[in-house]
Amino acid sequence: MNFQKIPPVETADEMLELAFRKARERSNYRSLQGTWLEKIKQKEGIKIDIIKSSLYARLDAVMVVFPDLSVISNFYIKLMRLTIDFGKLKQSLSTLNWAKEQISRLHRMTARKIGRSETKDEIGEASKQFYGRVSSVIKQIDQYLQFLEASRKTMRTYPDIKDLFTVCIYGFPNVGKTTLLNNLTGTTAKIAAYAFTTVTINAGYVTIDGEKVQILDVPGTLAREEKLNNIELQAELALKEVADLIIYVFDLTEQCGFSREVQEQLFATIKTKKPVVVYLSKIDLIPKSQIKSLPYKALSMADLQKEIREVLLSSKTE
Repeated sequence: MNFQKIPPVETADEMLELAFRKARERSNYRSLQGTWLEKIKQKEGIKIDIIKSSLYARLDAVMVVFPDLSVISNFYIKLMRLTIDFGKLKQSLSTLNWAKEQISRLHRMTARKIGRSETKDEIGEASKQFYGRVSSVIKQIDQYLQFLEASRKTMRTYPDIKDLFTVCIYGFPNVGKTTLLNNLTGTTAKIAAYAFTTVTINAGYVTIDGEKVQILDVPGTLAREEKLNNIELQAELALKEVADLIIYVFDLTEQCGFSREVQEQLFATIKTKKPVVVYLSKIDLIPKSQIKSLPYKALSMADLQKEIREVLLSSKTE
């Protein structure tokens, strides 16, 4: 899911201001028929119809653009639990439904009152009560609207991970993961010679035997879980939840700013039953003796492509 497309959530005051403005403007352009009392009833009926429709539509719009929590992938559910108050997210979305029900109830009740009114004052009082009660309902959910807006801003940092066979390229920042991603997929993700160039999880795609494969550039860290930043949390979760194959990238030149020893420590943390292979970046700068001293078999680019294909085919027969 592409969380970047979720639009800003309006505040209660913004929703009310727009609804009441529409009611004032549009009711003046309607052609009214009948006696003076019938015309007043029609005009007030138009106003409450417009207010109800406007608020309904804006609340609906918020509910539609947020993910359906009953069908979203386990990866995103766990990511939400790590980065926002998941219980309050569910409560906030359900509160919008409550508000819609209250607005609908108030609209029906007011329409009946206006229809039975026999004087201008009775119509005005019914309308006034509707405006006040509807405003109260919307203001009651303002804290939830504000929470949804804050959640939206957090969700905008979520990667767009699709439900496909997935390869995770893993390792410390600046070891050459993004270069490998670009070489495997033909993408042009940002590359620069400083740590944490990967400010999100980069994704590229390649088709193998007619099957679309998702390849993710995932930054690694040795930090304890409680000290992980938002991107690092996403990375660790992607590794555990969506990876079908992990490519661990070593930079034995140590130009990345991380020693070989520390890189081996990170490699040792990959606790998974999923296939893990090793790739050496910047191999043209590494002495052959240093390559031979590595206690892991490192694959070439051609071998990596072959391994991805074999694991993909194996996953389809399981």
